[in-house]
Amino acid sequence: MHRVRMAVRENRLTSTFITEEHYVPAIEDTGRGWVAENQGSVIGFAIGNVVTGNIWALFVDPEHEGRGHGRRLHDAMVRWMFLRGVRRLWLSTDPNTRAQRFYEAAGWSFLGTLADGEALYELHAPPVP
Repeated sequence: MHRVRMAVRENRLTSTFITEEHYVPAIEDTGRGWVAENQGSVIGFAIGNVVTGNIWALFVDPEHEGRGHGRRLHDAMVRWMFLRGVRRLWLSTDPNTRAQRFYEAAGWSFLGTLADGEALYELHAPPVP
């Protein structure tokens, strides 16, 4: 997963703050992770925090973009989090990126710009019947 995270061309990490060790608690303690594989190699991943409702990560290897992997990861993660009772999801992403357009196309609402310049989005669970 970290190889994919470091390979992306947009929303790049600007520091070494996030290391491979950060993935385990994000998956095992506060949420869950999903991967897309091709011939045994991870080509995309998503991690959602069920405690806070934060989408911690959703990235696809640049060599495998445009094939629906991101949308399938997104949909599986969102569905799982809503089924666990999370009513509001949120995330931030770099502005003016394909990621921003992806989230808007998936129904996320833009809330504004954070102090660090990132765009803030939210997605609400459908009403419970």
